[in-house]
Amino acid sequence: MNSAIAHIKPVIASLVALALFGCAPSLPPSSEAPSTVNLTISAASSLQNALDAVDPLFEQAHPDVKTTYNLGGSGILQKQIEQGAPADIFLSASPKQMDELAKKGLIRTASRQDLLSNQLALVAPQDSPLTGFQDLASFRVKAEKLAVGEFQSVPAGQYAQATLEALNLLPDLTPQLVFFSNVRGVLAAVESGNVSAGLVYKTDAQISNKVKVIAIAPSSTHPPIRYPIAVLQRSEHPDAAQQYIDFLTTPAATQTFQRFGFTAPR
Repeated sequence: MNSAIAHIKPVIASLVALALFGCAPSLPPSSEAPSTVNLTISAASSLQNALDAVDPLFEQAHPDVKTTYNLGGSGILQKQIEQGAPADIFLSASPKQMDELAKKGLIRTASRQDLLSNQLALVAPQDSPLTGFQDLASFRVKAEKLAVGEFQSVPAGQYAQATLEALNLLPDLTPQLVFFSNVRGVLAAVESGNVSAGLVYKTDAQISNKVKVIAIAPSSTHPPIRYPIAVLQRSEHPDAAQQYIDFLTTPAATQTFQRFGFTAPR
């Protein structure tokens, strides 16, 4: 009798366990949500408005990729990258800064391409009497100021320097120059009337109703204005970063850039 009871006890225990587990709610199969990739793009400040318009198109096409933009002067962004700032993509307003990163092995060379072109414009407040670059020759006598990007670190400033040198205006204008760390600072100074004129990209002038374009710098007076883009060597998401670059060459993105005044690389 005792042996029979001993045999029954484990069976009863098993039945109780099955009953308990049977009453427990069933769990759905384990499934993980698709991981989201976060890309950081260090981009020239002159691209801000165009990128604001392109970004929703990209995220609609690639909902698993989210973007964060670090906007500023290309020279400043270059230094940040050299110092280890986290970024996946660099979009510069000049090949010079990209070349410097390439020399240091900080970009994925195969991913590099020229994305856009631009023009350099002399702009002034809407009520300005200026008619062309020749009017800048009188700025020193009239104590008027010309806003430009920093010659050493801002591509728009480097294009401005080359143009003023080519037009033989730089020596007389040097005391009248007011320098800014990015091209949007130049535009803001002209919009506020704190300076009489400024040298910005044509695309910057196009987004402002407070300035007018006095003249476009002849292309022969400065190096071609090209915007190169590349995946950074330290990117943790190189495939997603390349997807982003590829998207910027699609018809939808190209048309958006054109709407803001950018053109195909020249």
